[in-house]
Amino acid sequence: MNDITMRRAIKWSAFSKSDVGCVREVNEDATLSRTEIGLWAVADGMGGYEAGDIASSMVVDALSEIEDEISFNTFIDSVEDKLLEVNKHIQEYASVMCDNKTMGSTVVSLVIRGRLGACLWAGDSRLYRYRNGELEQLSQDHSQVEELILQGFLKREDAINHPETNVITRAIGACEDVFIALNVFSTQIGDTYLLCSDGLYNSITDDNLVEFLSSNNAEESTNELLSIALENKASDNVSLIMIRGEADKIESNNSADEVLNNE
Repeated sequence: MNDITMRRAIKWSAFSKSDVGCVREVNEDATLSRTEIGLWAVADGMGGYEAGDIASSMVVDALSEIEDEISFNTFIDSVEDKLLEVNKHIQEYASVMCDNKTMGSTVVSLVIRGRLGACLWAGDSRLYRYRNGELEQLSQDHSQVEELILQGFLKREDAINHPETNVITRAIGACEDVFIALNVFSTQIGDTYLLCSDGLYNSITDDNLVEFLSSNNAEESTNELLSIALENKASDNVSLIMIRGEADKIESNNSADEVLNNE
């Protein structure tokens, strides 16, 4: 990467879709798109009718309260603090309003500040990145099936039809203490990121992802991915946010140095 490219600012655009799917009666997913501060999230509620809907909404509402942060580290801390805070609020709500029944929500969030990005998540909602012709999953499912794969008891190609596919091992609100996973990485001009609930990735193929994440029209690709999931009779709610970075204006040397120092 040459010096001129390193001085180019990245302009991010985002396109979001959410649908109840072909089986569910209620959409228990919720999405957050705050492109102006570099924060996006998808939450997938659990707990049955109304409870899951409320849990995912509580997660998104908590993240919507975050103010624009100058420091990348402070930004990450703010997201984590909000998720830990709403974990307690969901438990309190379940105790009072749902007779102590379990309710909760997965969450996957993307934070971008300058040339740095971070994924914070709990559960099996995912973050993908498409860069230079390669698709990579930046989050790792907190699920029973994923643990079986990591332990060598199950092959990944056999996981799709496994009876415990929907069993997750971590979620916001599901237990008193929750550990928020973190993955920090660099960002580049041309990166495309996809946040999604399991209703999307269980209804499409990796080839579908590559085809549409590589397309020049991100808004149209977002619509097409949702359409394919629905055509395939998505059995769960389907939510996705596609975020793409394009070259913005060339910054001055002093401005570029300041950004790099802040990171």
